[in-house]
Amino acid sequence: MAILKVQNLTVAYPEKIVLENVSFEMEDPSLMVILGPNGAGKTTLLKTILGLLKPIAGKVEILGMNPFREGARVRRMIGYVPQRERIDPTMPVLVRDVVLMGRVPKMPLGAWFREKDVEIAKEALSLVGMEDYWGEPYIHLSGGQQQRVLIARALATDPKLLVLDEPFAGIDLTSRSIILDVIRGKVREGVGAIVVSHNPEPASLADLVLLLNIKVMAFGRREEVLRPELIQKVYGMPVMLGLSPAGDVHV
Repeated sequence: MAILKVQNLTVAYPEKIVLENVSFEMEDPSLMVILGPNGAGKTTLLKTILGLLKPIAGKVEILGMNPFREGARVRRMIGYVPQRERIDPTMPVLVRDVVLMGRVPKMPLGAWFREKDVEIAKEALSLVGMEDYWGEPYIHLSGGQQQRVLIARALATDPKLLVLDEPFAGIDLTSRSIILDVIRGKVREGVGAIVVSHNPEPASLADLVLLLNIKVMAFGRREEVLRPELIQKVYGMPVMLGLSPAGDVHV
């Protein structure tokens, strides 16, 4: 059973098509990077996959389930990190509060956090190198540290699929490296991962690459898709890409 299947998906806002006839499939646990310029429909695609936006045509299946009919069930299986999430700085939120939010979908209605939930949250925080910040105020952290905490929250859901919207935007190199390592580690454990980026560089560690600009411009293995002529077609300008012998991409 495919982790994710998107078929002939078209999504529109009033008087404007934002995704047109989009199709692709993630058959095995993989890291898929979705690349495209601003306004390409990347975030819209993620929200449609999550069942938060309804298409005017086409369908989405996550582990054989329809997110528009079984939205709550599907979202319990997904660890989602939205783009540029901000937590109100006037609220006295600790790091542990943020990470424990990831356990809420797994809990009975009205229940309180169990010892197991706390253990899972601490383990997720440890994976991103933030275990020493459990009791620290979230707003005291740097941007990269905050992003790592949000990744830990997504991991705390014990997901079958990770969905991350621009997770590397505006963060330090250390946090970027840690997040990439965690994502790849989860893929090796059998978790699918989708990363959206407007910058081609994160595709250096992808298994699959989707080039998107309203329509699918190309989709396939990294080495098949990350070609200068295809990148130029998507971005509308030349983008210099070099592949090292290991297959890493240099922009």
